[in-house]
Amino acid sequence: MTVAIVTDSNSGILGNEEWEKEVYVIPMPVILDGRTYYEGQDMPHEQFYKLLAEHKPISTSQPAPADILETWERILYLGYEKIVYIPMSSGLSGSCQTARMLADEYGGRVQVVDNHRISVTQKQSVKDALWLAEKGCTAEEIREELEKTAYDSIIYVGVETLEYLKKGGRITPAAAAMGTLLNLKPLLTIQGEKVDAYAKVRGSRACKKRLIEAMQKSADRFREQKIEISVGAASSFPDREGDLEWMGMVKEAFPGEEIHYDPLTFSIGCHVGPGAFGMGISRKIG
Repeated sequence: MTVAIVTDSNSGILGNEEWEKEVYVIPMPVILDGRTYYEGQDMPHEQFYKLLAEHKPISTSQPAPADILETWERILYLGYEKIVYIPMSSGLSGSCQTARMLADEYGGRVQVVDNHRISVTQKQSVKDALWLAEKGCTAEEIREELEKTAYDSIIYVGVETLEYLKKGGRITPAAAAMGTLLNLKPLLTIQGEKVDAYAKVRGSRACKKRLIEAMQKSADRFREQKIEISVGAASSFPDREGDLEWMGMVKEAFPGEEIHYDPLTFSIGCHVGPGAFGMGISRKIG
């Protein structure tokens, strides 16, 4: 019990797999009708996306400093010497900067990683951190390695509706109306500190094909290296017809690869809306 690995629920880690039980997770707050819920605790993904589809006003927030400190104190009390904390990208939220300010009071016992990742790629960072810790790396060495390899990953997300991009101010109401009329589906990319538009494609299936083509090109960057491929969708589990089709398309495009499924985390879901689909790829350190 030397180094504890801590993250937030933006990583999609909710304790559902055996290895995830080795990770301490700070749940992300979700605000609905003025009341605060927490991802993976009292707000499951199924309920979240149901409410989103019903056009309920939902927003996410960064964890309260008191919740972060309580988690760190509890872990150190258990006997860990140091903590590696992996929050979502500093370019997408202020939670990383807040955590670094809080960590200044711990004299190096808490190492906050500015890993420039979110969702499935952030999850891979946590896996890498566990592997490095098992190899005997110090908390400082783990932070340095994760920050050095932060950009060895990318996420693509396609949306079914333009409503939520319009709400978030990423497209104008006029552009949303025209896009809806022409059945245009934006394809977004998330790498490092920003969300960018990658392409506009007519129709959902064509958008999925374009996403897979983009991901295949991205995979060439990691040729002859071990990679992690994850598929996501704005739903609870891949049991909807659209989700099953999406999984099948990805498996066909990447034969021989182990494909993992994760629901899109709340911080992405509330900006892209129900029915969105995505895919992430990361180079494995170990």
